[in-house]
Amino acid sequence: MNTFDPNKVKELGKAVIINEAQAVHALAERIDDSFFSACKLLGDPGGRIVVLGIGKSGHIGRKIAATLASTGSPAFFVSAAEAHHGDLGMVASGDVILMLSNSGESEELTALLPHLKRLATPVIVLTGKSGSTLARNADVHIDVSVQQEACPLGLAPTTSTTAMLAMGDALAVALLDAKGFNKDDFARSHPGGKLGKQLLIKVADIMHTGENIPTVHADMNLKQGLLEVSSKGLGMTAIIDDHRRVIGVFTDGDLRRALDKGLDVNETAMTDVMTANCRTAQADQLAAEILKLMQQERINSLPVVNENKEIIGALNMHDLLKAGVL
Repeated sequence: MNTFDPNKVKELGKAVIINEAQAVHALAERIDDSFFSACKLLGDPGGRIVVLGIGKSGHIGRKIAATLASTGSPAFFVSAAEAHHGDLGMVASGDVILMLSNSGESEELTALLPHLKRLATPVIVLTGKSGSTLARNADVHIDVSVQQEACPLGLAPTTSTTAMLAMGDALAVALLDAKGFNKDDFARSHPGGKLGKQLLIKVADIMHTGENIPTVHADMNLKQGLLEVSSKGLGMTAIIDDHRRVIGVFTDGDLRRALDKGLDVNETAMTDVMTANCRTAQADQLAAEILKLMQQERINSLPVVNENKEIIGALNMHDLLKAGVL
């Protein structure tokens, strides 16, 4: 039967976090020439990065490979066990190997060394034992050793795998910066997710155009403006001059203020009830940028204009929601 002492449970939880945090902090001292050499090999545009591991190190290797791939460094993970049964065929000339093993003596990995040497693929190893077989035979060895595991028994890979993960992130970020990988590149690697939508979708992609743009001319009356707002369904209409330049907008808020004043819808000019000097959007702006503006200023709809302030589109919060930008 399990027994849980609240104080002991919380103390042990804190001890694990402190242990792992201290181990990760100690890694900063090991960002040295070996780290630089590893980055140079991994950044070679001639091939891909093949991450090899087994057991818990293999799980960490999968994450490191995914991080590398999503930040501009083509990479994939191969289980060391499966490599012995055909998956080594995934490795090609020009690739770079990144091996993970805390002991540096994993049989599944050490047995691959002769085959990798024949392929002439550079081997980078992350281990916790600098004198291990893998460390001695690597082209570059990075020390990810820890003083002790967070596991009270000192057996379960805990702190050691955290250290490997942190060093993998350090390599990925260093490569990202060296390659000049930017937000647009990141978005292209994440086209289906929210990040991709925030970084790729522009106002032009979601705005209403043509006859769907709500507009009234400056000489029209309030009744005509209300009909335009109602028929186009965007919660606003732009007021334009004879050259289709936007001189103001009329929104639900402007309507409430007009009704409070008891204005005659047939006699009141749109220029008397519009909001002049209104906010507008540009077609080439990121939708996420416009979302931020609309949220900050509590705007539900915006006209879209070109460099001459001529109206070319319109959008509202619903359009941003439908596009997945929100």
